Amino acid sequence: MSGPAKIELIDVAKRFGDNVVLDGLDLRVEPGESLAIIGGSGSGKSVTIKCILGLMTPDRGRIFVDGEEVTAMKPGERERARAKFGMLFQGGALFDSLSVWRNVTFALTRGHFVRPREMRRVAEENLEKVGLGREVMELRPSELSGGMQKRVALARAIAPRPEIIFFDEPTTGLDPIRADVINDLICELVEDLGVTALTITHDMASASKIAHRIAMLYDGRIVWSGPRDRLYDCGNPYVEQFVQGRAEGPIT
Repeated sequence: MSGPAKIELIDVAKRFGDNVVLDGLDLRVEPGESLAIIGGSGSGKSVTIKCILGLMTPDRGRIFVDGEEVTAMKPGERERARAKFGMLFQGGALFDSLSVWRNVTFALTRGHFVRPREMRRVAEENLEKVGLGREVMELRPSELSGGMQKRVALARAIAPRPEIIFFDEPTTGLDPIRADVINDLICELVEDLGVTALTITHDMASASKIAHRIAMLYDGRIVWSGPRDRLYDCGNPYVEQFVQGRAEGPIT
């Protein structure tokens, strides 16, 4: 492939005591690509993202962002790399004590009350991108439905205009209709903003809709990756058991 990957992991390993979570993980995400990692609970999906973000240090292996090895960076250099990242957390992780508009602009202000007029404009612009109007600006997260909270969290993730966005189980806790709304928004934002997206999910409907490519993580490694339209007929026994939800198969 020509040019550096947007994200690349080479032989990444991570264990906690006797529990081996990642065991020689290789993964490549191209610029502008939307990749979904699927796998069961405890398969290492969240640990993978935390290692890329620098929240955890791999026991072995190398991680690159835009061709730069972030695992070898000094703290100041790593902060520069992290500025490329945006994150939609599984539970939204909104600050209940802050209004919606201050939540959306939190990464830009580091939580301080600065440039309020400008920040309100930024918040309104990003809320509009996720289908919310100015009427929610002064509300607290607790006054919003679960689906609206996800939208606010998504607006916060895109407000700094990151180059890479991580989505951690973006549809968890939502009914099928609201989940599909979030999936549509993710597709639109990836297309409109031209970002690279890495999603971890166990929601097959979500993975099939938002991802260009899907990779399955099992036993600390990627056991299959391919285009989303091959998910249900890829011929891989691990993927087939997982997507069909069967008790019998190689996954124990």
